[in-house]
Amino acid sequence: MCGRYTLTVDEAVVLERFDLQSSLAEHQPRFNIAPTQMVPVVLNETPRQLSVARWGLIPAWAKDASIGARLINARAETLSEKPAFRAAFKRRRCLVVADGFYEWRKEGATKTPLFIHLKSGEPFALAGLWEVWKPPEAEPLLSCTIITTEPNELMGTIHNRMPAILRREAERAWLDNSAGPLELMAMLQPFDAAQMEAYAVSRRVNAPANDDASLIAPANRAA
Repeated sequence: MCGRYTLTVDEAVVLERFDLQSSLAEHQPRFNIAPTQMVPVVLNETPRQLSVARWGLIPAWAKDASIGARLINARAETLSEKPAFRAAFKRRRCLVVADGFYEWRKEGATKTPLFIHLKSGEPFALAGLWEVWKPPEAEPLLSCTIITTEPNELMGTIHNRMPAILRREAERAWLDNSAGPLELMAMLQPFDAAQMEAYAVSRRVNAPANDDASLIAPANRAA
């Protein structure tokens, strides 16, 4: 799964990297993004704009927003089957912008947090879905989920799933409203492990309230 991630670069870097023309996100560097928080995304409806959505998909048919906490991830293999995701998979896809993520490796009775990112250090796009939930007597709420897929060689030593990192050439294709399900599924493959690295970090990342640069320092140097 993917339960925490980072976006530590300035908004200007994000706009340039993804060839965006405007932003609604007012993004500040984040080192411990957690579910139910508002996160920067690029929607297929507005592909040149950095938007913001609540992490944890709330389907249009949901009775209340609490379901979102259980839908922070969507398995690539069942997107066309699950009622919570199948409509969004067809019509409402997005890029969830990140530059790293955390996963916890079980070591006996303990879990060690690891920070995983591209060796280049550049931001990347996680394949996502989005929905608009319209609660009674309140403003519509935009929400999103991160798609996961099978692990690559690196992630396989840590966890049995990994977020679906889109290859750079597939980012715009993922947002293309004319793309069919087979074409879309082909984009949701494990990312090239040779381009990634992982290392242990401080257990301070376990608490969402902690959100500072020391969280991504290697454990033997973390405060």
